[in-house]
Amino acid sequence: MNLEQLFIQYKEQSISGRYLTLDHIKPLLDKLNTNGQVQIIGTSVLGEPIYSYQIGTGKTRAYLWSQMHGNESTTTKALFDFINLLNDDTDFAKQMLDAFTFYCIPILNPDGARLYTRANANEIDLNRDSQDLTQPESKVLRQVFEQFKPDFCFNLHDQRTIFGAGTTGKPATVSFLAPSYNEEREVNENRLKAINVIAGINEELQKYIPGQVGRFDDSFNINCIGDTFQYLGVPTILFEAGHFPKDYEREITRKFIFFALILSFKQISENDLVSNRFSEYLNISQNNVVFYDFMYKNVKINYDGIEIITNFVAQYKEELIENKIHFNAYIVEVGELENYFGHYEYDAKGAEYSDDFQNFPKTGQKANFYLNKNVKFVNGLIKS
Repeated sequence: MNLEQLFIQYKEQSISGRYLTLDHIKPLLDKLNTNGQVQIIGTSVLGEPIYSYQIGTGKTRAYLWSQMHGNESTTTKALFDFINLLNDDTDFAKQMLDAFTFYCIPILNPDGARLYTRANANEIDLNRDSQDLTQPESKVLRQVFEQFKPDFCFNLHDQRTIFGAGTTGKPATVSFLAPSYNEEREVNENRLKAINVIAGINEELQKYIPGQVGRFDDSFNINCIGDTFQYLGVPTILFEAGHFPKDYEREITRKFIFFALILSFKQISENDLVSNRFSEYLNISQNNVVFYDFMYKNVKINYDGIEIITNFVAQYKEELIENKIHFNAYIVEVGELENYFGHYEYDAKGAEYSDDFQNFPKTGQKANFYLNKNVKFVNGLIKS
């Protein structure tokens, strides 16, 4: 199976970038809705429809939802790429549709998607509302779970650029988690199924992004939806789409999420989950907060009248301006910053820092500055 070729063939060209709302996916849903496969299953706080899409007639029931956090759209793109694959008249598509019934919620949090926020319109993190069920979006997710009775759940997210795979200096381009079902983080039969799927995905992804697959912390929190569904006895897999070098629009990461979806269902359909791959799962590097978007090393600054050589870092804020995401770089810390990395690193080699303010890299200030007054940086990068 040529995964690269499949991605080229099935990538949904009409959606791209980070800002993805119902306006972007509604034409796709209309096109897919040839025989009632698309349904409105609820409404958001602000009255936006929450759509589902169902396909397949197979015995194994797979429940997938994306954009529970409104500003996490990479997995939504990959989900539509995968849906395109399922709708093609190929032997593999037929095999998938005979083996599975897929129930997808492409955007669970349409208000957050439109506002480009993690939380919903009530400023509630839906991934901390699985017990209280205070929000309409949380109630929809749970009602479908109870009615559809899935055999597997896929909880699809993005993660920030701050995460690295272990301490290797490589970004966690994709990360996975088989959530715990109890405080002791024990492994029962259902959690082991999720673990085995992840181990199989990782084995293949290492061929494409060696050292760039992470494993999320599995501390138990019953308020998180993945932990709740695992507790309720359904193997649940958390996907986290992370950073690939220079891929801030997450079009490359999208490809690896697409790969991971194919690999997941291929394994499950082949019943390749009978072995115990827990040790392989534990060997996946744990996610660590070790990255900044920008790191400037060996910079001369004037600190309280004393010249010192030090480092400082900047981070992008993703800001929604006129329906477009702007990546604006702000200085976040000054210091030695040992054991941290930058996705973009610049060695100043003792060059002197200056800016249009106090000639000091102040926290919260835009990353616009000079080195030796002749190298100009605008929004974190050298202005050519």
